[in-house]
Amino acid sequence: MSRILTGIQSTGIPHLGNILGAILPGIELSEVEDNEAFFFIADLHSLTTVHDPALIRQNTLATAAAWLACGFDTQEGYFYRQSDIPKVTELTWYLNCFYSYTRLRLAHSFKDKSAKFGEDKVSAGLFNYPMLMAADILLYDAEIVPVGKDQKQHIEITRDVAEKINRTYGEGTLILPKARIREDVMNIVGTSKDPNGSFTKMSKSYNNVINIFDTDKKLRKTVMRIETDSRTPEEPKDPADNIVYQLYKHVASPEKVAEMKEGLEKGGKGYGVFKQWLFEAINERFGEARERFFYLMEHPNEIEELLTGGAEKADAVACEVLERVRSRIGYKNRL
Repeated sequence: MSRILTGIQSTGIPHLGNILGAILPGIELSEVEDNEAFFFIADLHSLTTVHDPALIRQNTLATAAAWLACGFDTQEGYFYRQSDIPKVTELTWYLNCFYSYTRLRLAHSFKDKSAKFGEDKVSAGLFNYPMLMAADILLYDAEIVPVGKDQKQHIEITRDVAEKINRTYGEGTLILPKARIREDVMNIVGTSKDPNGSFTKMSKSYNNVINIFDTDKKLRKTVMRIETDSRTPEEPKDPADNIVYQLYKHVASPEKVAEMKEGLEKGGKGYGVFKQWLFEAINERFGEARERFFYLMEHPNEIEELLTGGAEKADAVACEVLERVRSRIGYKNRL
């Protein structure tokens, strides 16, 4: 049996990149026989950027609704809100005491924000972000963590700090996790390119996302605004350099993907036609999930009930792991 763990920040409704890159691969792993899945809403992490209480609560519900709408089985797995289990912050402190300041300064998130805004504008919360993420993983003895390529460094940091603690207090104090990266969904492209004409990762910070849980009208409008070049309908088009095609590959059947590829290369159709195909493919692929999402957002008590029950289950595991760590470090056992 493998214990799978993954989380997603509650900074808004998960977009297509989140769903294809994290939610669906996580659910797929959870459905493998004998796998044990821990999926959580990382609302503590969201505090590094969101300081509106009402928005934090709303984002948490929307994030949870997306997981549930996409089919996660809460009866079989663990589904909880990060802040409902404060033991994670205690473990974060222990990890901080075994990891160097200079190593944390090399974390991608801190380096990127520091370069952009200056170190004096970056919160200590963002600086310690990798340690909280490590605690998220280590608190449940997670063995496999599905991540995107850009999150691989965090797993390396998690293993590094766990190894240091194990060397000090003995093997088995903490379980070392492994990253699971799916090559085909490593990075989902956004709806526009960077100034150099290169693909960018779909991200809210780049304002280039597709929200599959928008209304039909808004969703279609987003798809129709996807950046394309100025080639006429008659001209052949390069699928490898086309955002619409790169997204279509992830949501349509192999037969439909081949049809779009042929249509682009042959010419004779405008980009509007291919964008309509993408819109229809998203609707077909996620139609049931969208209906379920809309229902859940109108019945938030159902979401809260599932999160509360999941936290009770997860807390029992967290308590066991944290007591093991406390005992080896030399603190009083509270069980």
